[in-house]
Amino acid sequence: MSDADRVFAGSIPALYERYLGPLIFQPYAVDLAERVADIKASRVLETAAGTGILTRALCRLLPDATEIVATDLNQPMLDFAAAQPGTTRVTWRSADALSLPFHDRSFDVVVCQFGAMFFPNKTAAYREALRALRPGGRLIFSVWDRIEENEFGAVVTAAVAALFPGDAPSFLARTPHGYHDVARIRGELEAAGFARVAVETIEHRSRVVSHRDPAIGRCATRSKPAMPRASTKPLMRPLPRSGRVSALARSTGKSRPM
Repeated sequence: MSDADRVFAGSIPALYERYLGPLIFQPYAVDLAERVADIKASRVLETAAGTGILTRALCRLLPDATEIVATDLNQPMLDFAAAQPGTTRVTWRSADALSLPFHDRSFDVVVCQFGAMFFPNKTAAYREALRALRPGGRLIFSVWDRIEENEFGAVVTAAVAALFPGDAPSFLARTPHGYHDVARIRGELEAAGFARVAVETIEHRSRVVSHRDPAIGRCATRSKPAMPRASTKPLMRPLPRSGRVSALARSTGKSRPM
């Protein structure tokens, strides 16, 4: 993993939060937080917390007595998340999901929103989560389905392919939307030591006011958290922003539901 892949610095966390958060993260954050709330845990660990979209949902839905520890590999993302309102109860830690800095049997729940796809060794990450869980604890996480089932990602990929015929970046299909095989996920969880694995498909649809928002979200947030070494091709080559926006606009049209 290159240093560029590890760091979300400068304006990237704010852009990530503003343009991608409401579009592709927020509805699923609420779903995950509700599932955690149903468990009535006393101590919850979040991995790959990013800008804290799920963290804030947990703060809203979990009792004040529940301890929340949120981690991410990228310190600038954590700094941004910690500065958001409503998170004073959270303990923030920079941590690699493959080597968690916590004692065995420390948490009732480990939760992760759209981070597992980026783990270089998924079985090792699941094994670490299991180590940190108390007996009877739960690991709850979400991953994206294949790109064909996710209109936003498919439209972005098609728009970029039109701009770079013959050499189109395949990052979205290969990595964020590349970890959807249920048999593989189940097998890696069981190999890590988990029992009673359950998988459920959840679908939400978002609507954008302007096609510029998703275009800027994908074009401006070019660094990628915890990307495997194989995923080195950037999502976008440098282009004038108007060119990147217009390419996506031609594909989506105005106010198209995503």
